[in-house]
Amino acid sequence: MQVSSLNEVKIYSLSCGKSLPQWLSDRKKRALQKKDVDVRRRIELIQDFEMPTVCTTIKVSKDGQYILATGTYKPRVRCYDTYQLSLKFERCLDSEVVTFEILSDDYSKIVFLHNDRYIEFHSQSGFYYKTRIPKFGRDFSYHYPSCDLYFVGASSEIYRLNLEQGRYLNPLQTDAAENNVCDINSVHGLFATGTIEGRVECWDPRTRNRVGLLDCALSSVTADSEINTLPTISALKFNGALTMAVGTSTGQVLLYDLRSDKPLLVKDHQYGLPIKSVHFQNSLDLILSADSRIIKMWNKNSGKIFTSLEPEHDLNDVCLYPNSGMLLTANETPKMGIYYIPVLGPAPRWCSFLDNLTEELEENPESTVYDDYKFVTKKDLENLGLTHLIGSPFLRAYMHGFFMDIRLYHKVKLMVNPFAYEEYRKDKIRQKIEETRAQRVQLKKLPKVNKELALKLIEEEEEKQKSTWRKKVKSLPNILTDDRFKVMFENPDFQVDEESEEFRLLNPLVSKISEKRKKKLRLLEQQELREKEEEEEPEGKPSDAESSESSDDEKDWVEEVRKQRRLLQQEEKVKRQEQRKEDQQTVLKPQFYEIKAGEEFRSFKDSATKQKLMNKTLEDRLKIEAKHGALSVSDTTVGSKQLTFTLKRSEQQKKQQEAEKLHRQERKKLHRSAGHLKSRHRRGRRFH
Repeated sequence: MQVSSLNEVKIYSLSCGKSLPQWLSDRKKRALQKKDVDVRRRIELIQDFEMPTVCTTIKVSKDGQYILATGTYKPRVRCYDTYQLSLKFERCLDSEVVTFEILSDDYSKIVFLHNDRYIEFHSQSGFYYKTRIPKFGRDFSYHYPSCDLYFVGASSEIYRLNLEQGRYLNPLQTDAAENNVCDINSVHGLFATGTIEGRVECWDPRTRNRVGLLDCALSSVTADSEINTLPTISALKFNGALTMAVGTSTGQVLLYDLRSDKPLLVKDHQYGLPIKSVHFQNSLDLILSADSRIIKMWNKNSGKIFTSLEPEHDLNDVCLYPNSGMLLTANETPKMGIYYIPVLGPAPRWCSFLDNLTEELEENPESTVYDDYKFVTKKDLENLGLTHLIGSPFLRAYMHGFFMDIRLYHKVKLMVNPFAYEEYRKDKIRQKIEETRAQRVQLKKLPKVNKELALKLIEEEEEKQKSTWRKKVKSLPNILTDDRFKVMFENPDFQVDEESEEFRLLNPLVSKISEKRKKKLRLLEQQELREKEEEEEPEGKPSDAESSESSDDEKDWVEEVRKQRRLLQQEEKVKRQEQRKEDQQTVLKPQFYEIKAGEEFRSFKDSATKQKLMNKTLEDRLKIEAKHGALSVSDTTVGSKQLTFTLKRSEQQKKQQEAEKLHRQERKKLHRSAGHLKSRHRRGRRFH
């Protein structure tokens, strides 16, 4: 059993501890209890109080005898009998359950709303009837006087199913696009539904008319809250005739009096997660609101936190056992949570032994096991010279170190460091010296980086304090105490360069002011040296009075700016002269450029002409190409125009073409000469 305490309110977790598998025999379970301390100390309040994978919803019957829970996988409902402290029955379902309602005092009449739009009715013997609604449902409530079931979901309509007549009635038409949750006041029967737009609509079931509208989204926005999206209503609960609590998807809980459209109280969970459930605890005037991470209990009159509970796993549903201090949770884990808070109320009748158990634990608080042990790291063992004990029973390995007996630790420490008393004596003397220094006028220690800036800020702060004494002025936060500017006084990269041109022009009078601050810095350094000397001597010496010097800050601003400009111009002239001397000394060397193979170098003018040509428009380039003959425009028979481009040839290509022409001409001449010779030869034959 795990015990936690917040605001002096003890919370006992009865579901923590190891769970034994069902297939283990009784003999093996007893053997495990003898060996394992955790198994022996655990409290199994209800046997097999878990789901195969995840538990989604959990509720208690009106007579308090039965606890019903739904979960997955496969979708099922389990009923536990508290008088027998065991499972009563288990029924598997066709689809997952969104929510369910127990209509009778025991488990004999149950209604399930499934995520596939089906509504399933179960009786004591099992499944009874199944019907379907037009849209996907998200929540429903039962109106006992008229035997009507009101279903809300992904629709603007509220569907009504009469269980006495066994038929659907005319739906109620709301102004919202979708409805998330609903509830019915048990005193006067007022029906309320929470919409996706962040409003709550109240209806009278007798007249079937809307009687009220609350804009909770606007009321949930306060000065302290940070909201990025439109809040929707995620939880709704009535208490008595006039009180209603509304939970939003952004993590706020609004408490309303039905006679007013403004909330009495707005409580923020500070997590930004949607509120899963809201419950009232009337004996202590508390409200229990839960999101997926935490359960908060706070006073409904003042909003002050009473206590809070943060389980290991995410929450799906919370159920407060009636008239007791027991809390049941449905988690994103197989085990369902059972918590007992004695301050909220007594234990239920079926587990009254919890009161005696908790009283004994409070009367006899046992010291934890770790009080007799000291946690040491490997480095501590090296300093003490106990590394040879690693692996022995004297050291118990735990996480990044070891546990050792506190008596052994003190003995070894006295042997290793026999002068511990002298160090203790010096620390006490130092503390007394610091106490006597508190009566003197103390100078604040300045940071290592930007000392002058820090001194300037301290002076401004002192002036502000003087002004606030005279006049009531709101004091702004100081940069020295702000963590956002902490690096500016620690990192040397942020050091202000006072010799830069920008600094000297923006701060022309900084030279005179800096001289005054430098004197103060010297005084501070002297004071620090004196303090170090006083630490060596126990009595100490009185510090000398600081000499106050008058400041000469009466010069004209314009003259200082002109001075700084003249100095900067002179510095620039000197830099130019030095640059000229360096240029004269340097000898320029010729630069060589390599031309790619297959290309010819003409001149640098070609690149300039190409650049000019590229800068011109397309129309101008087409005109230039038309002049050179590279472009020809002709009209076609269809009526359109045809553009013909001739590619420019390089000189190398032109030379190749000329060589080819010469070669062709020579071949023609050879063919002609060969033809003449053949004709002469034929004529000679004829002649012979």
